[in-house]
Amino acid sequence: MTLLLALGLGVLLGWVLARGRRRPQELAAPEASGQQLLPGLGRLQLLAWLEGAPQGWLVIDGEQRIQAINPRAERLLQLPVDRLVRGQPVRDVIQQPDLEEAILAVGRRGRPQRLEWWQGNEPLEGVLLAGGEGWVALWINSRRSLESQLNQQSRWVSDVAHELKTPLTALMLVGDSLAAQATNSNVVLIERLQRELQRLESLVGDLLELSRLENSLPRDDRRYEVLDLGELVEAAWGSLRPLADQRGISLSFPERLPCPLWGDPSRLHRALLNLLDNALRYSPDGAAVEVSVEESGQWWELTVRDHGSGFSDEDLAHMFERFYRGDPSRVRSRRAGSGLGLAIVQQIALTHAGRVQGRNHPGGGGVLELVLPKGV
Repeated sequence: MTLLLALGLGVLLGWVLARGRRRPQELAAPEASGQQLLPGLGRLQLLAWLEGAPQGWLVIDGEQRIQAINPRAERLLQLPVDRLVRGQPVRDVIQQPDLEEAILAVGRRGRPQRLEWWQGNEPLEGVLLAGGEGWVALWINSRRSLESQLNQQSRWVSDVAHELKTPLTALMLVGDSLAAQATNSNVVLIERLQRELQRLESLVGDLLELSRLENSLPRDDRRYEVLDLGELVEAAWGSLRPLADQRGISLSFPERLPCPLWGDPSRLHRALLNLLDNALRYSPDGAAVEVSVEESGQWWELTVRDHGSGFSDEDLAHMFERFYRGDPSRVRSRRAGSGLGLAIVQQIALTHAGRVQGRNHPGGGGVLELVLPKGV
């Protein structure tokens, strides 16, 4: 939203700057001819809007000197009220080493660029917009409000999951007690109750795991050890083998060389389990889930392919979002997922300095690719 607002106001600001650099006769010509860029809208009115904008802004000339600044920017940059910064070099006002290079790049290429930095104890984000002839507009906003909202949301999800865990455990025990006393008239209802409770238990567990992942440090060496990626794949498939055998689905994992890496064993096991389980859901009965591991420089590239109908464009755009579920008609398994499995995979990949992405295989079916650094 900040970027959209900045781009919109940046167009207005660019017009103001362009008019400000014209010669007097050039300014008079449109007025004399009765032609205006925005009829009824004057330069002073535009400047007044920019002055009162909720974001901070600065106008920087081709020599990287500040030519205009609004009060909001002065507050965000924590400038003394009696300090005059107009005409001063940007480097003397904003302590951001990459800013000078970014201003030059935006001036040359004409494309917006975003930066993040700390000004004292205030986390800031800035968007640089080209104004022509080396002039640049810098829009500044605080990241604190957005971060606090995200942290509050994360805490709320974690708290709700914790609160649900205790009554859910009690309901599971009640379901087991009812199952022991089931009769022909209520056995179907009790089995349905147990399935739904198991689904809720899985959902709560996934929410708690996702919350822990989002609040964990990347590459936390306290949890890491030397692992073999191939062995992790086989262990994860071993957990799914009973479900696969019921549908005649096999694992195709050809002979391989050792694939050592440095990682968290429990979380990588969870990531591979989710990837293989996703392929299992979309695979037709009697098919094979194909897994391969290839070496690419300092990375391992692991691919998991199913032989289903592949991913839709919507799947490819949203598959790693929380609670997203693809078209249920394409799922070959009766098991319902929580909609968090691939979101958890993505977060585990990020904490290992890796990534995960999806695509369709030219020969049919969907492919999920997990890229991890070797780290050893």
